Amino acid sequence: MTIDDYIAGFPEDVQAILQKVRATIRKAAPAAEEAIKYGIPTFVQSGRNLVHFAGYKKHLGFYPAPSGLQAFARELSKYEGSKGAVRFPLDQKIPYALIRDITKFRVKEENAKDR
Repeated sequence: MTIDDYIAGFPEDVQAILQKVRATIRKAAPAAEEAIKYGIPTFVQSGRNLVHFAGYKKHLGFYPAPSGLQAFARELSKYEGSKGAVRFPLDQKIPYALIRDITKFRVKEENAKDR
């Protein structure tokens, strides 16, 4: 399965959101590779998972590792989530700029591990 296959399984309005999230992550992490891991779209850098995202009936799941969530705890405080995930409701404006910023943070974090 590819990310295209994954996204194709959703209604058109959700597909548009998922494609925009994918493009946002791609732009923020140009060196990352796309994969499906744990059954969801994943961006991998230097062999390590950078971020994951997933579509659900009522929300978009974004999984930037606990460090990504901790670094942006204030900005994410209005969303539900868990130790490694945040849920963005599909009936609200998706915070693409925040997804971009968190992804860039994760890129810097992973790049530091390669030094």
